[in-house]
Amino acid sequence: MARQFQVTYDCADPGAQAEFWAAALGYRLQPPPEGFPDWTAALTAWGVPPEHHNDRSAITDPDGDGPRVFFQKVPEPKTAKNRVHLDVRAAPGLTGDERMAALEAEADRLTGLGAKRFARVEPGGLDMGHIVMTDPEGNEFCLD
Repeated sequence: MARQFQVTYDCADPGAQAEFWAAALGYRLQPPPEGFPDWTAALTAWGVPPEHHNDRSAITDPDGDGPRVFFQKVPEPKTAKNRVHLDVRAAPGLTGDERMAALEAEADRLTGLGAKRFARVEPGGLDMGHIVMTDPEGNEFCLD
């Protein structure tokens, strides 16, 4: 039996990371529980001190197909390469110059949202070409 899962990121600023990844993936911020107009109202009602309102955030696929992505605040900064990363499928079915042009266009869009370009891997062998980037907190991901 297949299990549902979520992808969890440790980060310094869960709200900002959620905003970035929602825009990058076409997701939406997880809405507050029923009966609350926003997360501030919910967290305040639950007695969460204001200084902890940004300790976590989540985004969801508006179509309900993809996994939930959860962001949790941690005290330590990122110090090494990610052992797991997302591959953002920005050019499915495309090959050659058309594929790389689509990846470049998406890299430009994400750079405008705060991502940074790390490396471009040219097509060759089994690799059809991809672009390695980092999100605003330095977590690696690939445009594939």
